[in-house]
Amino acid sequence: MANPVPSACCMVLAVVVVVYAQRHSQQETHIQYERVGADVTMKCGSMDWDAAVTWTANGTDIDESHLNGSYLILKKVDLTQSGQYSCYEGSSWHLKYQTYLRVGTPPREPVLMCRSNNYPKGFYCSWHLPTPTYIPNSFNISVIHGTREMVCEKDVFPKNRCHIRYLQLFSTVKYKVTLTVTNALGKNSTTVTFDEFAIVKPDPPESVVAKPVPNNPRRLEVSWQNPSSWPDPESFPLKFFLRYRPLILDQWQHVELSDGTSHTITDAYAGKEYIIQVAAKDNDIGTWSDWSVAVHATPWTEEPKHLTTEAQVTETTSASTSSFMPPPTTKICDKGAVVGSGAVAVCWTAGLVLAAYGVLFI
Repeated sequence: MANPVPSACCMVLAVVVVVYAQRHSQQETHIQYERVGADVTMKCGSMDWDAAVTWTANGTDIDESHLNGSYLILKKVDLTQSGQYSCYEGSSWHLKYQTYLRVGTPPREPVLMCRSNNYPKGFYCSWHLPTPTYIPNSFNISVIHGTREMVCEKDVFPKNRCHIRYLQLFSTVKYKVTLTVTNALGKNSTTVTFDEFAIVKPDPPESVVAKPVPNNPRRLEVSWQNPSSWPDPESFPLKFFLRYRPLILDQWQHVELSDGTSHTITDAYAGKEYIIQVAAKDNDIGTWSDWSVAVHATPWTEEPKHLTTEAQVTETTSASTSSFMPPPTTKICDKGAVVGSGAVAVCWTAGLVLAAYGVLFI
């Protein structure tokens, strides 16, 4: 007689496989966009209102308290409720409907900025939204010069920027740029109008270096280079604005320079670390660039002297020469000394003998 246990296990496994396949069967997925705070109603495809159905959200069963017949009702949805919603028919778990809910907001007025950092080649426009929408947005930009529409070539990166080439230099006709942003919940737009000269703004100077000047405790030598994006500094020269301050103070000192790419600070505080930045501007038109990356430098300071100073050497020498003090000069007489044929008194100066022979005492 065959064992019924393996057959029963196979039956259960088959049922599980069928249910899994039904719950994950191919079904056209819809995308449904809803505003944050909205009440959302989802229908189970073509199922009747009173049909027995089961809803899931991201694979998790939804409580029946959210159902009105076969309809799914979500009150005041928020961002956390975005996801995949699926509806299954009764106990058969046959997938009847599937949708991807995207909760977001309509776009607010975009922020648009146009600038020429490579004058006279052209200018670029960039944009962003003041707040996120949490759903996909599309942007459309139009540039009109007088009555002529110009092409704005979009960058691969960053995606929110495009470039326009000047077709006519020194034009007094204004440019009009309009940006429109659209998503599934609404759209918005903004427009800017400007003269060619008004948007000229170089990039900050590059390779800023500050270093002390030897034997000058109040000087710092600062040098920099023109921004690499500025195409023709010979025909369109830049002027520069230097600012500097010691770290111990908050107040900046400023110097405007009409030419050259270096400057010597002559009023620095000795021994104090300084922070230094440089900005650039076309000599005649436009506005100042942003500040360069800050650099730090400290003026030259004299090297500390060694411990054996000249004064110490003098003091040591004096101590050495005065360590040996000869005794007071004393005369010693030998009245019994015989000189020649008679006795005479012979005297020595003890101090002189000691000085001459060191420790020899007479």
